[in-house]
Amino acid sequence: MKASSTKVGLIFFPAFDWAITPDHPEREERLLYTRDQIVEEGLLDVPGIEEFRPGIATDLEINRVHICVPSVDSVITESHRIAAGGTITAADLVLTGRVDRSFALLRPPGHHANRIVHGSRGFCTINNEAIMVEHIRRTYGSHLRIAIVDTDAHHGDGTQDIFYNDPGILHISLHQDGRTLYPGTGFINERGGPAAYGQTVNVPLPPGTGDEGVLYVIKNLVLPILEDFEPDLVINAAGQDNHYTDPLTNMRVTAQGYARLTELLSPDIVVLEGGYSIEGALPYVNAGLLLALAGMDYSAAREPDWLEEKVKQPLHISETIEKLVAQVWELWRTRKDVNLEKIFGRGPFFQRHRRVYYDTDNITEEQVEKIKLCSACSGWRVIQSGAVRGYGGSLGRATVIAAVLLPWHVCPDCRREAEAEFQGAQKIGRFRYVYLQDVERDIYKCV
Repeated sequence: MKASSTKVGLIFFPAFDWAITPDHPEREERLLYTRDQIVEEGLLDVPGIEEFRPGIATDLEINRVHICVPSVDSVITESHRIAAGGTITAADLVLTGRVDRSFALLRPPGHHANRIVHGSRGFCTINNEAIMVEHIRRTYGSHLRIAIVDTDAHHGDGTQDIFYNDPGILHISLHQDGRTLYPGTGFINERGGPAAYGQTVNVPLPPGTGDEGVLYVIKNLVLPILEDFEPDLVINAAGQDNHYTDPLTNMRVTAQGYARLTELLSPDIVVLEGGYSIEGALPYVNAGLLLALAGMDYSAAREPDWLEEKVKQPLHISETIEKLVAQVWELWRTRKDVNLEKIFGRGPFFQRHRRVYYDTDNITEEQVEKIKLCSACSGWRVIQSGAVRGYGGSLGRATVIAAVLLPWHVCPDCRREAEAEFQGAQKIGRFRYVYLQDVERDIYKCV
């Protein structure tokens, strides 16, 4: 059998024992049909494609990214640990040189999980890509510049939240317009915090976008931005719910489109996110994606029900996407010319208020976040968060927590201020829990 031109590591974990409900779209069958297709096509027999077992993420690895209220074990299952651990395995395989590229084909997904975690939202509880990124920086160097390109049909709002103010991370999200799809975010004016303004890039695509539109964005926007940013690693959060048969979205992408996207993007690591057309899409999309990663011919990866009229992109959508790409590129090109004081003020802090709904667990959270505007580092942060059961419910009886966050390469002044804030917050009786998350020293505390 012909060998692959690129050595690829496949990490497969279907989470047999975990589903939101037995008939929920996010269930183990999502990957079982894919597994059958990969075996049937003989891809695991191809020299250069090798399967590896996932690791299991520890509390320490999860706590580098998340503030789980009140603790990691209170919000996740063993399946979540393995899904996150599988992404870490995918990174280690690439960064130690055992493979050229890796594909973490696993569930549960994670890109809707924010920094603060009171429960599950958008089928996600902890953020697999973000946990992997912090493992990479802790293990292989905090200087690494990393680009995350999220091609799920839903906006990667959790990943955006986590890296919102992180100058080492570029986050690009291509998704169906948030005015028409959960989570209702991901507009072009969401561009990042004061230390990383412009490095959050959102591309809200109109419903009906197909291969032509997605590939136009990759060629004319994503690749030029990546060339400009010069990342050390490119990670693809590969949601497959842009497919024309997906029951939750309104897009028209095909298996061929996904394979070509992967070929063009040439990611170092691919991590599965959404995709809920269990029989009609996922087996063909994943097989095509794996072939593209391996540098092999993917022209035979096509759905049995493929018809041109199902997937053809209307002309008016093409015109809309061309205008959108031009607009987003101009925002990227001029990002360093922006007067940040007009956006974030003169300090000492920038403050933002957020209300977050956990649709999977029916929890309403309200946050107040303060980011120190510092000229020497990206600034320490403090988040006050309260959550209650129910949609839009009164937060009068909420469990309120405070979390003090110290970033990579924090300056001495910000460290002193943050540590003083942590000590002071413990003396305020209104907080049920007070957390300290210090990625620089790999310290996590809860009191």
